[in-house]
Amino acid sequence: MRRIALAMASVLMLSACGSGGSAGQELSKDPVTLRFTWWGADERHKRTRQVIDLFQKKYPNITVKGEFKDWNGYWESLATTVAANDAPDVIQMDELYLSSYAERGALLDLGTAGEHLKTADFDKSALDTGVVKGKQYALPVGLSTYAIVANTDLLDRLKIKLPDDGTWSWEDLKKVGDEVSKAGGGKVTGLQSLGFEAGGLNIWARQAGAALFDANGKVAVPPEVLASYWTYIRDLAKQGVTPSPSVTIERAGGSLDQSGTATNASVFATWWNTQLSSLTTASGAKLKLLRLPGETQAKSPGAYFKSSMYWSISSRSKHPAEAALFVDFLANSQEAADILLTDRGVPANKKIRAAITPKLTETDKAAAEYLDTAKVGQAPRVTPNGASDLEAIIKRHTEEVLFDRETPEQAAKSFITELQAEIDGA
Repeated sequence: MRRIALAMASVLMLSACGSGGSAGQELSKDPVTLRFTWWGADERHKRTRQVIDLFQKKYPNITVKGEFKDWNGYWESLATTVAANDAPDVIQMDELYLSSYAERGALLDLGTAGEHLKTADFDKSALDTGVVKGKQYALPVGLSTYAIVANTDLLDRLKIKLPDDGTWSWEDLKKVGDEVSKAGGGKVTGLQSLGFEAGGLNIWARQAGAALFDANGKVAVPPEVLASYWTYIRDLAKQGVTPSPSVTIERAGGSLDQSGTATNASVFATWWNTQLSSLTTASGAKLKLLRLPGETQAKSPGAYFKSSMYWSISSRSKHPAEAALFVDFLANSQEAADILLTDRGVPANKKIRAAITPKLTETDKAAAEYLDTAKVGQAPRVTPNGASDLEAIIKRHTEEVLFDRETPEQAAKSFITELQAEIDGA
């Protein structure tokens, strides 16, 4: 992460003079070459290359050269190429880094590309996930929203009724979790611990009427809200609703396949809805997506759309019109959707999502339907520049609280100080 940060510093200095500006609206009749970069595994590379082939057949004067890497190598490479004024034209972007690139002029304002890039089939709440300081610097590719995943096979075996997710509270989750743990005989706990990524903390803050960051990118969540979050997590562990701290930390450091959900060791857990298929495959169990506890009691909706990733265009692209046309093909064409399906998440494009849903597996259908019926609030502010270590900071303080090395109040104060220092130092 430090190497990425150093490379980003160069990006930010050199790209500060970037325009972030206007896309040329005229498509060239001459041959054009676009560079397109993304991260992912072999299956994603295969599907993406198929989509590139389709696009090139439709627009024979445009050649798209793919550049793909794994997650860590991707960000170092992108930072280096942007700093050298050699950025790819079309960029697969992540929320953690969006603000860093957008605020210093490295990305094109997609609002200037409307002639070749249409967004009419995207909800405003989805588009807002790619907005930085009022400008659309990124188009969401796939969407997810936070959910409780329940193992209904284990509930049936333990003869415990599935709770009503239309009205339940966080206290109700604790109660049914305690019932499961007592019936589980030490082999099954009610709940997998929270507190190891930003989704849960964001939900908790939003339900309290707060926000993790304000519009200017400053840490804004009140310490008492953070303290209540870590108090809840600590109490779950002390009451045996979640596993012991040592088991929790071990699972949190492992892959999805090692989680309490995947190993049938916990009945309830917080996950993004799009992880349902992977969890079902790993567990071999019947799993169900439940709405978040606390929504009916909350001061404001906690649920929100999170983009799995985005499409962005370099502000220095020599072919912004063609780049916008390619992004439009990726985001809006049925031909591309039939190949990509949910490889990059459940499509953010509502029309495309509806068209591919019948072709999906049962669990992917369930994830898509959950997304369609979710009641979400306004998108939270994009993670500010300097806050890309947010989840590592959350995880560290959760561990300190679980092992009683910090009180929830101490964790809250330290979290705010540490995260703000990271932002201020960026």
